[in-house]
Amino acid sequence: MDILAEKKAALAKNLQSLGSVAVAFSGGVDSTFLLQIAHETLGDGAVAVTGRSMSFPKRELEAAENFAAARGIRHFLVDSEELEIDGFSDNPANRCYICKKALLGKILELAQARGIAAVVEASNMDDEGDYRPGLLAVAELGVHSPLRAAHLGKSEIRLLSKEMGLSTWDKPSFACLASRFPYGERIDRERLLRIDAAEQFLLDHGFRQVRVRFHEQGRLARIEVDETGFGLFGQEEIRNKVHARFRELGFAYVCADLQGYRTGSMNETLKTL
Repeated sequence: MDILAEKKAALAKNLQSLGSVAVAFSGGVDSTFLLQIAHETLGDGAVAVTGRSMSFPKRELEAAENFAAARGIRHFLVDSEELEIDGFSDNPANRCYICKKALLGKILELAQARGIAAVVEASNMDDEGDYRPGLLAVAELGVHSPLRAAHLGKSEIRLLSKEMGLSTWDKPSFACLASRFPYGERIDRERLLRIDAAEQFLLDHGFRQVRVRFHEQGRLARIEVDETGFGLFGQEEIRNKVHARFRELGFAYVCADLQGYRTGSMNETLKTL
């Protein structure tokens, strides 16, 4: 048995030992893989729970709903509007902790009310190499992290997802829209809607891996893309369309980050705070 097969078997064994699970499900690469393994291992003993909020785009919510429905997995939605959580809109450095604790707390309540033994979430080994305050909330609440327990990293999860025929195996990485704001930059409904509209415009025009970062109180949009995206920006027509649309959305200046897309780029500013 190769190492990937061993890790997959360890993951299934871990889930089996829990008896029944509520999977915190965003529809991304990691949580989709975790939900699928949980469903294969526990059958109706595995349910999906997705948080519904302003920072979670409609396209992502619909993808999550479609995945669960296609497989007959019970899927629950919980309203977890971060903007209503005290302190969240101020966007402190531990914003992710504040949000994660509130959402996982609601999933725990749902699990307990329905007699589900455990709540599991989809952080992987790669998440241990960056600033991830949300992991503190996971530990404090006793939520399980089966992917980390099986020592699975993102690239391995993609490979296993591909073997299993999951369409998410090459899905671009996604993080909640609140991650587009520098720490200390206030987050509100209007700003989230602007970011969502900007990223949707890019996706509609052929970009795949994108982040639109919000700077200078909304005067500057800093766009992160992958190599394919840089190729699209080489087309004058595309550049002009993007610039025109972003100006309509209220940005005075629009720029492409030459370093391109990378996870946690806002954490690069922590040393200056």
